[in-house]
Amino acid sequence: MPQPDISVNDADFHADPYSFYARLRAAGPVHQVEVTAAEYAPTFLVVGYEEARHALNHPGLSKNWISSAVLPGIATTPANSNMLEADPPHHTRLRRLVAREFTARRVQAMRPRVQQITDDLLDAMAGRPQRTADLIKALAFPLPMTVIGELLGVPDLDRERFSYWSKEVLAPTSVTPSTTAHQKLGDYLAELVGAKAKDPGDDLLSALIRTRDEDGDALSPDELIGMAFLLLIAGHETTVNLISNGTRALLAHPDQLAALRADPDGLLDGAIEEMLRYDGPVQNTTYRYAREDMEIGGTAVPAGATVLVSLAGADRDPVRYEAPDTFDIRRAPQGHLAFGHGLHFCIGAPLARMEGRIAIRGLLERFPDLAEDPAGEAPTYIGGSLIRGVTRLPVRW
Repeated sequence: MPQPDISVNDADFHADPYSFYARLRAAGPVHQVEVTAAEYAPTFLVVGYEEARHALNHPGLSKNWISSAVLPGIATTPANSNMLEADPPHHTRLRRLVAREFTARRVQAMRPRVQQITDDLLDAMAGRPQRTADLIKALAFPLPMTVIGELLGVPDLDRERFSYWSKEVLAPTSVTPSTTAHQKLGDYLAELVGAKAKDPGDDLLSALIRTRDEDGDALSPDELIGMAFLLLIAGHETTVNLISNGTRALLAHPDQLAALRADPDGLLDGAIEEMLRYDGPVQNTTYRYAREDMEIGGTAVPAGATVLVSLAGADRDPVRYEAPDTFDIRRAPQGHLAFGHGLHFCIGAPLARMEGRIAIRGLLERFPDLAEDPAGEAPTYIGGSLIRGVTRLPVRW
């Protein structure tokens, strides 16, 4: 039986990866797959919920591709010096230093500003005489991009260039592994970190430059670039797709949309969690690398293999969720894996949730007749197997 290929840029797969994952899951929770035209280590895809949780926190699976030597000849950059690409104890150290400053208090202090940015963007939408817009350009992208830029203290971020590099990192247009986008983004962020070090403020990036733990440990210059890289990309890309995927799910389910409009106070929090479970912003995790022979879900995974955890597949597992392909904002979707699990659980999840709640609520309150625009260009899906989202979303009101 040929191995399933999840690297092919197939429009049907990107429009509905869930059917693909369901067919795999019906045959077992873990499968060897093809992910690239190049020949590297064998790759295993985890599509079962319990098996995904197990893999996400498995001590024998490394996130450090550099020490794993699975991509020979690929150069590292300062952008790689981040905690997503690190294992304990290095990961523990980086996360501790970042968590000292990226606190719940700092996130909550941003709430009035997030509301103001959202209101301004919705005002601009409402002022469009044609009563149509691309929701990605009008709201889903500029909101989190502005928020994370201001949080880090770089409000004048070059959004167009940054967006291009970010997409190339997360959904590369070439099947051949490359760090070109990492390098260019790392050079850009090095300039930002250097400027911030000379002229610090009350922002998160300045705080990360200043922070020291009890032993006097601090982030190195490369680690600061790596953390800025991770926070900027993860801090905007996931929220873009949370807002756009969530809006698409609501518009495709009028009964759920009507229920949320009728009781936003009671249903909004649960609706955001169901959006994350049903069509979350991250389809599959970044790679993990087996440091030893192991077994996941009854499948032997040899040392040196790569493991890809399908958050999208796991969150539609009928063993975990009844009628998983049904979008139900009254569901109790606790335990979904949209933000990961274990050591690498997304540190920015509270910020993404807050932005999602404010954006979705504001959008529905301001535009009671919101609908997808049939006259607009059809949504196009982000390529690759990592991110789940669309590049444009035409709406009308």
